[in-house]
Amino acid sequence: MLARKGLVPDGFLLTRLAEERNQPNRKRSRCQRARFITKTGSCNVAHKNIREQGRFLQDVFTTMVDLKWQHSLLIFTSAFLCSWMLFAMAWWLLAFAHGDLQPRRLQRADAVPCVTAINSFTSAFLFSIEVQVTIGFGGRMVTEECPAAIVCLIVQNILGLIINAVMLGCVFMKTAQANRRAETLIFSRHAVVAPRNGRPTFMFRVGDLRKSMIISATVQLQVIRRTVTSEGEVIPVSQLDIQVENPLRSNGVFLVSPLVVSHTLERGSPLYDLSAHSLATADMEVIVILEGVVETTGISMQARTSYTPDEILWGRRFVSIVSEEDGRYCVDYSKFGNTLAVRMSALSAKELEQARGAREAGAEVQEDARPQGWGLVRAGRGGFRRGGRACEGAASRPWYDPGREEAAQ
Repeated sequence: MLARKGLVPDGFLLTRLAEERNQPNRKRSRCQRARFITKTGSCNVAHKNIREQGRFLQDVFTTMVDLKWQHSLLIFTSAFLCSWMLFAMAWWLLAFAHGDLQPRRLQRADAVPCVTAINSFTSAFLFSIEVQVTIGFGGRMVTEECPAAIVCLIVQNILGLIINAVMLGCVFMKTAQANRRAETLIFSRHAVVAPRNGRPTFMFRVGDLRKSMIISATVQLQVIRRTVTSEGEVIPVSQLDIQVENPLRSNGVFLVSPLVVSHTLERGSPLYDLSAHSLATADMEVIVILEGVVETTGISMQARTSYTPDEILWGRRFVSIVSEEDGRYCVDYSKFGNTLAVRMSALSAKELEQARGAREAGAEVQEDARPQGWGLVRAGRGGFRRGGRACEGAASRPWYDPGREEAAQ
């Protein structure tokens, strides 16, 4: 859909298809775990057995904004038709009570009707539309004969303004929703785990297709997994925050060009125990949330996606897509999701740290076990002898003669 609108190049979609085809085959369980956030950002949660349905009517405006377009249009049309029919009935009853519908009364020269040119319910319905929509064709009008007609005219105008304001507000909010801006924020289809600065790092790529920027953009990562407490309580949904790698120790990003957001798998990270072998059977989901303010409208927006274990590639990293051409930076979106293989251990960050600690401890033990005093020691006039200890029965003396130095002086 984005390619038809010209927002995403065709090469970008073709590269996505080639990337999926070239990815190595990974073992997947027959019964895959349901995900909480889909790749499009919608929440995959169904609410059932809600008994307090009346709470939705306490906030009618939000309920109408959350409805689908076909339901909203049906409600808009029904609201206008019902109001027109209701006041058409009121105008017809006023004309009937005043006797304006009797042919003999209309033939009298001094007869003044409440509303001119109302002869039937159809004409009353047309007059109701003219009053509420303020069309005013000029063939029908309210006279001073009936004060009740003037009151009905005021009530219909006020009610018509309220209906128009509510309907226009709903249409504006539905067209200017934050998720509309999120349609042009794209995430890489796969996340990768690759070494960065000697440490295994979880990475994914995010980009903005529009020239208008997202102000105060922040990226938040969460891991959803099933955990069991020490008391044996099973928590099916446990949310753990992940710190985004940023020198400022904050989750803020400057989304002027596609960025590779990273998280180091270090001690304290929920992915500290993740290895290449445990990744295939891991029961978790990494959720990415990008929040910010739209520069052109000032509306807060939020874009979401998630990565399941079968969408995390071990031992791969993203290729560079930003280059400098003619004095400006150019972004090649056709390579947005491309990755390349890198040399990386299949062990987890925890296992690597334990192995490194074991090697360092072994090196210290070997250093302590080395014999002391062995090495090159000065022996006599410019000569060296092996070992730092004198032979048995020989007096230890320095390699120089203090008396000779004093005679020389």
